[in-house]
Parts: sequence; structure tokens; C-alpha cells
Amino acid sequence: MRVTCLCGGVGAARFLQGLVQVVEPSSVTAIVNTGDDVELNGLMISPDIDIVIYTLAGVVDESKGWGLRGDTFNCLRAMERFGLETWFKLGDMDLATHIFRTMMLRRGFKLSQVTEAERKAFNVEVKVIPMTDDKVTTIVKVEGEWVHFQDYMVKMACQGVVEGVGFKGIEKAKPAPGVLEAIREADVVVIPPSNPIVSITPILSVQGVREAVEKAKRVVAISPIVGGKTIKGPADKLMAALGFEVSPKGVAEIYKGLAKSMVIDEVDRNYAPAIEEMGIKVGVTNTIMRDLEAKRSLASFALKLAMG
Repeated sequence: MRVTCLCGGVGAARFLQGLVQVVEPSSVTAIVNTGDDVELNGLMISPDIDIVIYTLAGVVDESKGWGLRGDTFNCLRAMERFGLETWFKLGDMDLATHIFRTMMLRRGFKLSQVTEAERKAFNVEVKVIPMTDDKVTTIVKVEGEWVHFQDYMVKMACQGVVEGVGFKGIEKAKPAPGVLEAIREADVVVIPPSNPIVSITPILSVQGVREAVEKAKRVVAISPIVGGKTIKGPADKLMAALGFEVSPKGVAEIYKGLAKSMVIDEVDRNYAPAIEEMGIKVGVTNTIMRDLEAKRSLASFALKLAMG
């Protein structure tokens, strides 16, 4: 079975951990959001790509959901004496990835080529593709001021009233090599429990991607909203700011016309009828991925729902 996932960061990475227990890793393609990418202190950082690769490689810091397990932060502390930006926590081992990416990009390689090299370096079997090789930047309007998404999420700790979300450069962004093919050739397209506003919408907004997903035979989405809030990240705040109900129903409204089926958590089963009225088949199960067995079970349930 060929499975293609549209991926954000932590939620998608954890889902992929379960998915590769159910299907052959080499038959899985992860198309990853790059709107969160940022340049800091001269280094090009692709947080979602790294989270996906680190997680699949089994080296991620599980307690944080990002970074490398056992990493230290000596370089970051040393940078403080020079007054450099240190609010974005980059570990010493993690820095090697960003240095490598920056060097390769400056030599003229595309982000997709660099990501492939990173994937191989970490011995990851799942194919990992950035959504685009073009620069796209997710920005958030907070109390009248537009800021980079990383500033809002990390530096500002998601504080302040959000008034809008935008994606600079998205109009010209073309899909990276292999993106459209992975969607068209997939037996199932999965939208994992990622932030629908800033993780999935940028991917869908790349030229041709939404149309390809609309034409896919089987598309299953998993709600990242459980019991009126998100497990991790600001999806709930951003959905509310853009006028969507903070519930699986609100998520379904975002994916209406794309998802053929949707997985929601047991605590939200009352939303099933309203979602099914939108023409989306609903499956109810535990969606909290506390351990590998829960991740595997969720992945298996989602695929069966899609195939059914």
C-alpha cells in the first residue's frame, strides 16, 4: 500500500511512527510543510523537516517532540555573550544539521535535494519531500503587527490576540519534485493530526496540490482538536482567530471537499453526525498518541477507515 502524508511537525511525526509499523516504510511519502522555515544567525532552519526525520530515525527528544535526544546547548549559551538571537533553542548536535543545510543551499542545491541527503544521513526509509523548493514564509498578525510564525510560537509563546495568518511567497510556490506524483500515485492520502491552519494549509496552497488531493480516491484526515483544544501547539488559537469552531467540526470545515473520511477522538463522538452531514465519513477512536502502540493503532484505524 502506498501512503502519502501531508505533514506538519510533532503530530505528523508521531503519526508516522505508528504508520511505519503498519505499512512498509519505503511505501510511505511525507510531504512536509516549509512555511515555518526560518533563517537565524545565518543558518537556514527547517523545523518540520527535521522533526519528521529525527522522529523516524529514532533520535528525537521525545519529551520535547523536537531536537535530538541527549543534546547539549553549550554553543547557544556561548552565543549570548555576542548578543546573538538565542530564543530559538538549537542544540549542539542539532546545529550540524542546520550548518549542513545552509552550506548545501548556498552551493546551489535545492531544499528537496538537501532534505534527501539529510534523510539518507539519518537512514530513514520513508521518503521525505519539502512541499516546495521556493521560499514560503508563514506570518501571523498579532495585535496589528505581522510577525514570523516562529516569533509568535516560540519567542512570544503564542501570547497576544491573533488577527490573521498569511503565507508570503505562496502565490509563486511550485511543488517540489515528486510532490504531485506522490499524491496521485497514493492508495491513501493522510492528513495527520497537524495544525490545519499553519501546517496543512500552506501545503495545500502550493500550486496544484489542492487539486491533486481533491482528485485522490481516498483521503483521510485526523482531527488535531480533542475536547475543544489541541494536544500541542496553537491550532486552537489560530482556528478561533480565523472564525472556525475549535472542534473536529471546525477541522472538517477546513478539509471539506478534500477529506473523504475523518478520524475523531472518542470524547468528540457527538460531532460525528454534523461532520457526516458534510459528506465526510467519520471514524471514532482514541487519537491520543501516548506510546508506540497508540500510534500504531491510530494509523491502522485511519487506513482501514479510508479503505472501507
